[in-house]
Amino acid sequence: MTNAPGGPGPVEGGPVRPVVAWAFATVLFVALMVAGLGLVSLATGRDVIPVPDFGELVGTVAAILAAVAFAAVLWMLLRRPRPSLWGAVGTGLTAFLVYLATVWIGGAVHTSDIVLAASVAGGLVTGGFALVVAGAGLVAGWGGILLVRARGGRPRWPWESHDEP
Repeated sequence: MTNAPGGPGPVEGGPVRPVVAWAFATVLFVALMVAGLGLVSLATGRDVIPVPDFGELVGTVAAILAAVAFAAVLWMLLRRPRPSLWGAVGTGLTAFLVYLATVWIGGAVHTSDIVLAASVAGGLVTGGFALVVAGAGLVAGWGGILLVRARGGRPRWPWESHDEP
């Protein structure tokens, strides 16, 4: 694709830089996770962590550590020359496992009751909350990888085209 005569020359399409794709995908993961957990809670009429003794800190730390784990795995994937789309499965699975492990371990430390903590972690899976975290990791990881693999360049508005006379 070339511009009009006298223009700046050919328009070069290329992938999004890995650091930009990583930042966008990480923000997308957090947004999807928060919105998804809220929507599942609203639809089912249940709290994400229904045990009053757990407090809010365990769930908050679990969400933060899931986001950090997602970002770390995605960054390792995006540093490769042409990351595989199957890497998105790894981002979703990592976020899922870190979220559950943090709730279980954090809950056991906070309440001193390992069985209660395991029950809460199991309830996150059966209630669909942990699956939301996995789905958010899968979708956001897939989007970040696609941004790096794309060869089309950045999106342009119709009025940005230099092809018009």
